[in-house]
Amino acid sequence: MKVSGQPDWPGLLKWSLSRSDPGNQSQDPKKELSEEDRKWFMEAMQANSVDIVKRMKEISLVLQTPRQVLEEQGVSSQDIEGVLEELQDHVESIDMANDLKAVGGLNPLIGLLQDQYAPIRARAAEVLSTVVQNNPKSQNDVMEHKGMEALLNTFSSDPDVNVRAKALGAISSLIRNNKLGTNAFRLANGFGQLKEALSSDHSRLQRKALQVMHYLLQDNPKDNVTAAELGFPPLLTKLARSNDADIREEALQAMVDVSHNDKASSLSWGSDHKGLKDFLNERMSSLQDMKPEDLAPMRDEGVLLDTLWRDCFGQPSVLRQKGLLSLPGDDEPPPDVAGAMFQPSLRNLAAQQSEEKKEPEPPLLLKL
Repeated sequence: MKVSGQPDWPGLLKWSLSRSDPGNQSQDPKKELSEEDRKWFMEAMQANSVDIVKRMKEISLVLQTPRQVLEEQGVSSQDIEGVLEELQDHVESIDMANDLKAVGGLNPLIGLLQDQYAPIRARAAEVLSTVVQNNPKSQNDVMEHKGMEALLNTFSSDPDVNVRAKALGAISSLIRNNKLGTNAFRLANGFGQLKEALSSDHSRLQRKALQVMHYLLQDNPKDNVTAAELGFPPLLTKLARSNDADIREEALQAMVDVSHNDKASSLSWGSDHKGLKDFLNERMSSLQDMKPEDLAPMRDEGVLLDTLWRDCFGQPSVLRQKGLLSLPGDDEPPPDVAGAMFQPSLRNLAAQQSEEKKEPEPPLLLKL
């Protein structure tokens, strides 16, 4: 029985199958729909549809409304979080993300980075990260609306470390494959802010900063010298001794990036690399003392240590000499630990697939 106000899905399915079943001789496939059938079909299809653009306009109006007015109408900060969560679901679609500016939601969303409630600031940063991820148009829109400045300010000065980490996550999405964004980040002393984040005691912020740093060093090798001049290597060496395995590996990855540039390497550890040699010997000695079953999870770290040793000293490390590295080939690059965090999203994969040769579309089951 059809519920009032709901589409007749069972009836619609039965009708669709009857129209597409080649064995059904009771229907002439060339016969056009009657006006009554057409009207019923369209009403059934539209009854449960949602006008997302209209809904995004409504959300944008809520975000534009002064907080005092919302509170007077009984709208709490938790309600605003819920609205932002819904908005994030909508902008997962690249088309909806690109409509955010047109419906008036982009400016108020950026403004929420300064909201008095930390959960709302964090959620706003998350939504912005989704909006700009692998999306050149929205990246440009956010840049035009001074989103980079707002995110950098939040990243550098917000009192809540979770909000800072969310803002840095949005920055990483904003600069990804975006020359305008990476240049703006550099000019705004972005590296200096990354160094402050790495100097903090918050592991989550450290991990995110290391990931962004790795991307920047890969994007522009000249930044290796900048990192060395700003004093990153001693800090990276310290983080490479962390008890957190992810931080250790990501710090080693950044050290490998710096070591690929002779000038940066010399600036970092001196011409004889004595400090670096002491550190590497210390770490490799700890790996040699491990049992085989404990050494297996440390393989990526061992490969990075060996790569760093070979880059700086031109010879295989003791780990390789003793056969403790199970590598399919000596010429393979080191594992891209931090880069794994920047793997293409479903949105980006879909964009890539659309550029490939399209397969013929299967025939529609529904014949109108």
